[in-house]
Amino acid sequence: MSAPVFATLGCRLNAYETEAMKELSAAAGVENAVIVNTCAVTAEAVRKAKQEIRRLSREHPGSTIIVTGCAAQTEPETFAAMPEVARVIGNHEKMQAETWAGLKAPDLIGVTEKVQVDDIMSVKETAGHLIDGFGRHRAYVQVQNGCDHRCTFCIIPYGRGNSRSVPAGVVVEQIRRLVDKGFNEVVLTGVDLTSWGADLPAQPRLGDLVMRILRLVPDLPRLRISSIDSIEADEALMGAIATERRLMPHLHLSLQAGDDLILKRMKRRHLRDDAIRFCEEARRLRPDMVFGADIIAGFPTETEEMFRQSVDLVRDCGLTFLHVFPFSPRKGTPAARMPQVRGPEIKERAARLRAVGDAALAAHLAAQVGVTHRVLMEGPRMGRTEQFTEVDFATDQPEGQIVTARIAGFADGRLRA
Repeated sequence: MSAPVFATLGCRLNAYETEAMKELSAAAGVENAVIVNTCAVTAEAVRKAKQEIRRLSREHPGSTIIVTGCAAQTEPETFAAMPEVARVIGNHEKMQAETWAGLKAPDLIGVTEKVQVDDIMSVKETAGHLIDGFGRHRAYVQVQNGCDHRCTFCIIPYGRGNSRSVPAGVVVEQIRRLVDKGFNEVVLTGVDLTSWGADLPAQPRLGDLVMRILRLVPDLPRLRISSIDSIEADEALMGAIATERRLMPHLHLSLQAGDDLILKRMKRRHLRDDAIRFCEEARRLRPDMVFGADIIAGFPTETEEMFRQSVDLVRDCGLTFLHVFPFSPRKGTPAARMPQVRGPEIKERAARLRAVGDAALAAHLAAQVGVTHRVLMEGPRMGRTEQFTEVDFATDQPEGQIVTARIAGFADGRLRA
């Protein structure tokens, strides 16, 4: 009998939950199984999930294939219909010990209930799963799950449920454990991170959590925030950006587009000028702040002029790291019923936007030459600056440690120390 094999697609939150599932499945004694943790953010993500399931089935003959994650939650029938798949379990169920107790591979032979996916909207709490951190040098802590907003292009709320927060005390205790284990950087993760606290007593905000962590875990060298919705940035968070050097100067923003009409059709809660103002203010408070952003190319009804607004947003916001998504209609979302942009145009716009992003990154890299950075080593010769920029070293460095290095040049999207 062999230990389960795990495959993770999609976001960092999925990767975090895979680590929790490894512990849950080991405690339950699950063997000879392949667990695929899927993503549903685009139709392409679902296609890749099916492709991965078929590949893993070929590579692990005789193993039981268990499918979970957002795509399993939103369209369980798709995966239940695959002959390779023995069981489909939902996003809530995958984090429950009793689920894994019932998933021992021999018990799945001849099962009649192939799908174990309940209504994710009925889930009211997110447990703080105390894993030891994944990745050897940077730990990720899930503080929030789900989303209360209904952007017209997004299927994720139907895979993750409504927003729910992990209490601050639980978060602080987990980070203390991670620091005691030697982690020098912790990243706060969630589906809609800036909504953290809205469902907790007294309705604290994300900035309150950040300040509490930094105050109560003084030995934590670096705290990083993952993707945020800039329109929800609270006063305490802006204060932390201005005053707390242990909060890293890198924010990934959920911007999605640069044209006001497209933003309204997306049902976003910010306009173009809101995004620009936020970036200007954050950079005023912390001059070394850099921004990443998600931008969709070819959203329904997007004209060339509207697309240019997204292109120009890279310059107007001073973006450095771009995640470009060619629009992909998701069945069941309002955007899927809107007039679509032609596929070749979407592809061409995405390529142009990526080229603009490459140029923005190159400009950032060039500006770092001659600058001294503190770098967290992720491998013997690769680490990341406080701004999350990759740095290559010519000689081995102590893994997991923060080293001081002067930047000598750059190549292939990375700095050279």
